[in-house]
Amino acid sequence: MEVQQITHLVFILLAATVRAQVNPEMCRYPLGMTGGQIQDEDISASSQWSELDFDNGDGDGAWCPALISEPDGLKEYLQVDLRSLHFITLVGTQGRHADGMGNEFAQRYRIKYSRDGSNWVGWHDRKGRQVIEGNRNAYDVVLKDLEPPIIARFVRFMPVTDPSMIVCMRVELYGCEWLDGLVSYSIPEGHQMIYRGLDVYFNDSVYDGASTESSSIHSFTRLTKGLGQLTDGTWGLDDFLHSNIYSMWPGYDYVGWSNKTIPKGYVEMTFEFDHVRNFTSMKVHCNNMFSRGVRMFKQATCYFRSGSDWEADPVSFRPTVDRVSQSARFITVPLGDHTANTIKCRFHFSDVWMLFSEVAFQSGSAVYNTSLTPRKHGHPTNILPGDDPTHKVDDSNTRILIGCLVAIIAILSAIIVIILWRQVWQKMLEKASRRLLDDELTARLAVQTQAFSFHHSSVSSESGSTTNSTYERIFPLCSDYQEPSRLIRKLPEFAQSTEHLGPSTSCRALAASGSDSAPHYAEADIISLQESSDSSTYSITAVNMNLFAGTDSSMREFPRQKLTFKEKLGEGQFGEVHLCEAEDMQDFLDEDLSIEGNNESPLLVAVKTLREDANKNAR
Repeated sequence: MEVQQITHLVFILLAATVRAQVNPEMCRYPLGMTGGQIQDEDISASSQWSELDFDNGDGDGAWCPALISEPDGLKEYLQVDLRSLHFITLVGTQGRHADGMGNEFAQRYRIKYSRDGSNWVGWHDRKGRQVIEGNRNAYDVVLKDLEPPIIARFVRFMPVTDPSMIVCMRVELYGCEWLDGLVSYSIPEGHQMIYRGLDVYFNDSVYDGASTESSSIHSFTRLTKGLGQLTDGTWGLDDFLHSNIYSMWPGYDYVGWSNKTIPKGYVEMTFEFDHVRNFTSMKVHCNNMFSRGVRMFKQATCYFRSGSDWEADPVSFRPTVDRVSQSARFITVPLGDHTANTIKCRFHFSDVWMLFSEVAFQSGSAVYNTSLTPRKHGHPTNILPGDDPTHKVDDSNTRILIGCLVAIIAILSAIIVIILWRQVWQKMLEKASRRLLDDELTARLAVQTQAFSFHHSSVSSESGSTTNSTYERIFPLCSDYQEPSRLIRKLPEFAQSTEHLGPSTSCRALAASGSDSAPHYAEADIISLQESSDSSTYSITAVNMNLFAGTDSSMREFPRQKLTFKEKLGEGQFGEVHLCEAEDMQDFLDEDLSIEGNNESPLLVAVKTLREDANKNAR
């Protein structure tokens, strides 16, 4: 199975490297009207106002017919001889401005072309329109894609005007040399398929030759003496119901035939060339959608003719049958270095339908030259101003739509980046705020060697006024000691209490405890609530505990049933801090730690609770 997949992959890669010899998107080089490659003797006209001079750099050199062009007259033309067959994909036109002295231009024009100089064919686009929109002023260069391209040696520009007016034209042709040398091919007319009620036409709609009725018993129409879709440089898609060309009918890219309509079991094609060539190979682009009854040909048999008679020994080739991939592909048919100027090939059916979109030949060592040919000396190298013709001109709104889509995608991407950036910064700020809150609300219950207390009654007598505070708060100490929690200081009753107690009072009370035992580092504040017997107010017993007093201090577990939650002080990343009443707190503390007031009254303490998902460091 792996070997088959590898073989199939190699086959696809080889098929992908096989391309038609000419690419319309790359074959877009100026052929020499303004560059000097086309000589003056190769330019002719039906009539001219003055001597033809296209090398004048001031915009005065142009072709102007001697007679005024009439609407749809098509009598006046400018003819260019390229000396050999060329694949022409683009034309450019400009008017005569003569540095502001002239204002003549062609608003519309038509093109005729010929490969032999005697049989002329009028060009039309894929929808049958023959008139090309030209210039709107005498200065600007207007480039027009030829869809389909033309294969010709002689090209005529024929101005078309609505009102009678003076017309002048400067022209340029773009393309590359047609190295195939194919002048015409003759094939049976394409057939029509009805697929699930849909009409699918496989006719050669851009064929520029003639059509004749076959004289055989089974009468059918045959296309002769022309070129068409098999040489337009565009190969069909994998699904023949779709087309590379916008708004064309299903099956447009292919020329196809049904085995039921052709009883011989093969399709015969004849290819005529400009001269005798030594052929090495032929490349045929085939559809292989076998799920719809379409397969590539089973066998190709080619005959060669250099004079009047066909050679007796044809070349036969059987491609490998592919029952896995339904992709369209190029199939290379080796021609064995046969010499001929006419080739007749018979392609045998391997299913109900056989579809071709492109046929190309390689003869001798001929390979397409897509580079610019050297300019001849003595001629100016100025070219028509305007856009770079090597890039395909798109008159549709496709580029605008693509640009709008790209802009919308860029805006949406920027919005998404901004949203993600804001979310990241919000998370970082939340983490920072939680850390700050943790630092403000951290309190630890530990053993303290000394304690001091302030009663609500004494504070009231010293201040000379009655406070409205429900709780008595700890006041700021000296600069050598840490101030109480910022969160507690923000309470309104704490602010009122500080107004009645001077800073000297707190400092004196602290000094009474002895300077030797008072630590000079941060201490935690434990607030105890004690109910007075004569009023509904409370007194605060504040206990400062030295967390680093000695190694004998130990943390003991306090019974939770003796805690009554009164108020939530805050929360942080570790958990929450609550203000609680603790019963029998004296039994929990050491004997040498005295608490003034009623020992049986509950104390107001700060209790920290950890989250269930707190990590080891938080615990």
